[in-house]
Amino acid sequence: HLCDACVSKSAAVYPRLGDARVTKMALTLVTYPGNFRAFKALIAAEYAGVEIAVKDVPAGSAPAGSPTNKVPILETPQGPIFESNAIARYVARLRKDCDLYGRTFYESALVDSWIDFCAHELELPCTLWVYPIIGYMPFQAAAYAKAKAHVETALKALDAHLLDKTYVVGDAVTLADITLASALVYPAKLAMDKAFRAQFPNVFRWFDLCVHQPQFVAVIGDVALAETEMTPEGAPPAAKPAKKEKKAQEPSKKEKKAAKAPPADEPPKPKKVEHPLKVLDKEKPSAMVGDVWKKTYKNNPPAVWNKELWEMFDPEGWSLWLCRFKYNHENEKQFMCANATGGFVQRSDAVRKWAFGAMFVTGSEADLPIEISGVWLMRGQTVEHLQEANDDALCYTWTKLDHTKQAAKDIVYEYWTGDVDGYIEGKLVTDAKLFL
Repeated sequence: HLCDACVSKSAAVYPRLGDARVTKMALTLVTYPGNFRAFKALIAAEYAGVEIAVKDVPAGSAPAGSPTNKVPILETPQGPIFESNAIARYVARLRKDCDLYGRTFYESALVDSWIDFCAHELELPCTLWVYPIIGYMPFQAAAYAKAKAHVETALKALDAHLLDKTYVVGDAVTLADITLASALVYPAKLAMDKAFRAQFPNVFRWFDLCVHQPQFVAVIGDVALAETEMTPEGAPPAAKPAKKEKKAQEPSKKEKKAAKAPPADEPPKPKKVEHPLKVLDKEKPSAMVGDVWKKTYKNNPPAVWNKELWEMFDPEGWSLWLCRFKYNHENEKQFMCANATGGFVQRSDAVRKWAFGAMFVTGSEADLPIEISGVWLMRGQTVEHLQEANDDALCYTWTKLDHTKQAAKDIVYEYWTGDVDGYIEGKLVTDAKLFL
């Protein structure tokens, strides 16, 4: 990470895409409280480490800066940006190394495809379904029913896509996930009851994974899924077998009032206690810097980074670990194991600054056994910080590697050069995930 003193004035005014210095830009998002269209940019900013101030304006106001006189608007040093997807794309591209736009040109195109899908097939019908519930627009029976049916059609397509995938594009959260999940927050809280959600198990497995990521929680808070579909004012009540049941199931005045009110922003959370590894960096700084190693690994062929690894490795400040899934004997489906490793990598984000690793699935249904294993570099001499950040790490055995032994070095090299269709420990690799 670059210190503030290293950031030149010209770089601050004219940032380059992918440059970490853009996180210090003066950015302000103008929106009304609880606007789901603003969620996209704010969640992307959490992933990218971009600081965005939020300026609340009344719903329906028309601040300057947008030809449509609508919010959100992002105020930047170069001028305003309007339309929520354009704003989210801008924020996602500020940190190219975060891969929010995918890791290849093809993945970037897929991200754009799903953003467009969300805008045309999901956002619009979701608003026509939810806005009458919260009092933003009058209830019209035909439009309401058509919108709900349109949402079902869109979710059916998304559910089929997510059948064998953890995330919408690639093996980590991208702007596609952020955009789609943001569009579903209020429908899931107010309108999509348990019976509705049961039609789309893959969508709501993925949705649950997304909204529990710390970057989502920081923006949208806790998402409590709807128990029953709330009824818009003016809509005919659903048929009930008895009058008493009708009264019991009808939303109370208090619930209707809460539904009409625009969703409020989450109150600011208290400042968290400093991370133990951050304390370790201050009290016992290491000559080996994690970011330097990651750049070395990413930008050099194996022969080069392997040589530099052992030259920079600090055995007092860092440690190497071989992990194996404790329940490999229970693995039956390769795609489920691939989803598990993808989720493992994503849920380890809290220690990203202090860890590096590669996870692999070997074997398939046609080539049993199917096994999960990996090799990790950790700051400090324990894996407990990873286990605290990611409960899944408790399901693995962790063996510390002795960097002075050639056999250990060979394991590190084999794992960190491994890839799909290659071999790890003599077994065919069918999935690989890198924690960089």
